[in-house]
Amino acid sequence: MSVRSVQRWRRSWHDTGSEWLRSAGPVSRPKLSEALFAVLEQELAKGPVAHGRPDQTWTLARIRTLIGRRFHKSMTLSAIARMLHRHGFSHQVPVRRAIERDEEAVAGWVKETWPQVEGPWRRSMPG
Repeated sequence: MSVRSVQRWRRSWHDTGSEWLRSAGPVSRPKLSEALFAVLEQELAKGPVAHGRPDQTWTLARIRTLIGRRFHKSMTLSAIARMLHRHGFSHQVPVRRAIERDEEAVAGWVKETWPQVEGPWRRSMPG
């Protein structure tokens, strides 16, 4: 950064106020337009199995591969994460529970059996 640039910025700030310093947004255009993102959203809704994956989890690497195959575009994982976050997607951790799980039995065990197994809470003593 040069002294001349700082002087120019200070002069502009003095003349126009802090509104001049406000960001005008990103300078680059997004890799995927809104229309292409709508297509990507439809592809993601089909699920990973429809795209030849063995399980039902989308990872950033899998989405990057899908974008490369479908749109012939290359994106970094962080750019994909930011793009998905901008469009309202959030990362999720799959719940790993048995299909046969009985929620009532689990709740009863936690309420009745676990306090007996856990025992009283003891304060740790200095050694």
